[in-house]
Amino acid sequence: MSFEVWPPPSDPELAWQERALCAQTDPESFFPEKGGSTREAKRVCTTCEVRDDCLEYALAHDERFGIWGGLSERERRKLKKRA
Repeated sequence: MSFEVWPPPSDPELAWQERALCAQTDPESFFPEKGGSTREAKRVCTTCEVRDDCLEYALAHDERFGIWGGLSERERRKLKKRA
């Protein structure tokens, strides 16, 4: 018999998310509709202390949607191609 722990233990790899400014703002601005503006989300990212951690996570996990670390999916793809 196995028991699940609730709440689940936090993943140390994701601990940075607790300090992320996006967690305190409107999530829709970070996942705009196709053709929608990314300006507001990117503005929030410029002052976020975990921006680098966020971008690193998105690149490592091939996040395909949304603004992560101040970059759109297209910008992250370009960054990966250059690496």
